[in-house]
Amino acid sequence: MSVKAGGVRKQRRWLVWLFEFLVILAIVFVIRGWQQRSLVSGAAPEIDEITVRGDQIALDDYQGQPVLLHFWASTCSTCDLQQQSLSELAKHWNLVTVAYNSGEAEAVQRYIEREGIQDWTTIVDNDGGIAREYGVNGVPASFVLDGSARIRFKEVGLTSGWGLRFRLWLAGVLFN
Repeated sequence: MSVKAGGVRKQRRWLVWLFEFLVILAIVFVIRGWQQRSLVSGAAPEIDEITVRGDQIALDDYQGQPVLLHFWASTCSTCDLQQQSLSELAKHWNLVTVAYNSGEAEAVQRYIEREGIQDWTTIVDNDGGIAREYGVNGVPASFVLDGSARIRFKEVGLTSGWGLRFRLWLAGVLFN
């Protein structure tokens, strides 16, 4: 009889663990939804700006290709954690970054050189105008756009490089 009782206890323990896992997962999704509540959806607001290198850039330049639009700040320690994965991502995918409230173009350029992230296409958003159009209240914030400049995925906070790559791949495969 004790063998049976031990098996029942193990089964109940797994059910409790499963329930706890589902509760934690639900809490994570609720928090992520709350963090993303202000971010825009649908068609991406148009961007037609000058990069820190002096190049003209528009979202139309990426027609037919997925692109990652990433908002960051030079004062954001969480943003610093993503620099390496974004630099790796930029080798294979379209990446446009927006330096949000990080100073004038010269200060952002010095920061980019110091951090070794020259391979990024970066726009300066010192007054926060672009961020407001996208509903960005905090950084890091990322938008994955499909080839028609529609927002397919959006994230606030630390995101893994492989997760961003997967979302870019999905945007290219499913929505182009």
